[in-house]
Amino acid sequence: MTNEEVLARESIRKTLTNYTMAGDRLKEKEFVAVFTDDAILETDGVPQQDTFRHEGRAAIEAWMRRWRQSAGSTQETVHQATFVRHHLSTCQIEFADSVTARVRTYWTAYTDIGPDHCGYYVDTLRKVDEQWLIAHRKIRMDWRSANSLMFTAISMTTRS
Repeated sequence: MTNEEVLARESIRKTLTNYTMAGDRLKEKEFVAVFTDDAILETDGVPQQDTFRHEGRAAIEAWMRRWRQSAGSTQETVHQATFVRHHLSTCQIEFADSVTARVRTYWTAYTDIGPDHCGYYVDTLRKVDEQWLIAHRKIRMDWRSANSLMFTAISMTTRS
């Protein structure tokens, strides 16, 4: 493994961490900053109520904004959790070429109940200038607790 590859892997891990930290804290600008301008963020192989697809930074930012708007409203809330913490674990990074990487990362989301749901991300990252950004993320869910506090989350944020 070359020094350049080690640095690229660490840059990719930093991008994945930034996505997780910004998403859990509903930091819209920081969240959107990890994506390429033409990025796609979508679910894959999940129940119908959890399906979404957002194309481009503007659409991804609008979706993230709805998490905060719904959570701050006095009407229906996005979810019942007082906190959400995604934990990343196994991360496999394969380079297609010097500017493209395919990444698969396992995640578990914790809420007030403990483990709430888990799955894995299937990503394509692209090097833009000196930063590795998410060009395409597929979110796959393997399991959700019967007591999940996140059952309504996606359906509440995909409403226009």
